[in-house]
Amino acid sequence: RDKWSKKLDFLLSVVGFAVDLGNVWRFPYVCYQNGGAYTLMAVFGGVPLFYMELALGQFHRTGAIPIWRRVCPIFKGTGFAICIIGLYVSFYYNTIIAWALYYFYSSFSGTLPWASCDNPWNTPNCTNYFGKSNVTWTNFSRSPAEEFYTRKVLEIQKSGGLYDVGGIRWQLLLCLFLIFTIVYFSLWKGVKTSGKVVWVTATLPYVVLFILLVRGATLPGAWRGVLFYLRPDWGKLLSTAVWVDAAAQIFFSLGPGFGVLLALASYNHFHNNCYRDALVTSAVNCLTSFLSGFVIF
Repeated sequence: RDKWSKKLDFLLSVVGFAVDLGNVWRFPYVCYQNGGAYTLMAVFGGVPLFYMELALGQFHRTGAIPIWRRVCPIFKGTGFAICIIGLYVSFYYNTIIAWALYYFYSSFSGTLPWASCDNPWNTPNCTNYFGKSNVTWTNFSRSPAEEFYTRKVLEIQKSGGLYDVGGIRWQLLLCLFLIFTIVYFSLWKGVKTSGKVVWVTATLPYVVLFILLVRGATLPGAWRGVLFYLRPDWGKLLSTAVWVDAAAQIFFSLGPGFGVLLALASYNHFHNNCYRDALVTSAVNCLTSFLSGFVIF
C-alpha cells in the first residue's frame, strides 16, 4: 500500500478534510443559536472518535469498506453505508462549490449583478439598500442578492415545486462538471496527487478567512458583533436540543464516521504517532471554527 511522501501531506489532508463548510458556514449559525455546548461536545465526543478512526485506519491499513470486516464480520455493511453517505455528501457539497464557482464567474463584471435591482430577473419587490439611508422595507421586500440567487442562479420561478423542478441550468451543470473533474484529477493517482493538491486546498481557505477578517473588522459596528459572539448564554445548556445540535455540529466539523479519516490514516507508517496527529489536527479544526465566528459576526 502506498505511503504519504511527507508527514505534512497527511496532516494537511486531514485538516483539509476536517476544515470545510461545517466550520466556516455552519458553526457560526450553531454558535449563534446554542452557545458553548460545542466545546464540551468536542472534548468528550468529537476528539476521541477522531483519534479512534485515525488509529483504526493506521493499524489495519485498509479503506472504509474492508476494515469493518476485520473489526467484526457482522459489521461489514457499515463500510458500504459509509460510502453511500459519502456519495450523498459529495453531491450537495460539490453543488454548493459549483454555486460558488458561478458567483466567482459572475463577479467579473463592471457592476455586480447582485448589487442592484436593474436586472431582467428582478421583480417589483426588489428593494435596493446599497448606498441609501432611507429604505422602506416590507414583508414582501427582497434584496437584490436574494433575487440574484433565487431567480438568476436557481431560476426557481420556473419551478412548480418538488414535482416540477424545471429545466437544467446548463451554466450550473457546466460548473458542477468542472468541479467533479478537478476532484477526479486530484485523486486519480491516490496519495501521490492528493498529497500535493492539499497544499493549496488546505491553506487557501485560511488566506481567504484572514482577508475577510481584516475587511470585516473595518466595517461599522464590527465590535458589537464580536461582543455578541463572545457572550455565551449559559442558560441554554440546560436544553437537550442544544446538545443534539452540538453533537451534529462536531460530526460535521471534525468528520468522524464518514470513512475519510480511516482512508487517510491507512497510508501512514505503522508506528506513526496518530495520537499526536489527532490532537494537533482537531485543535486546528476547532480553532478554525472559532476564527470563522469572528469573520462572520
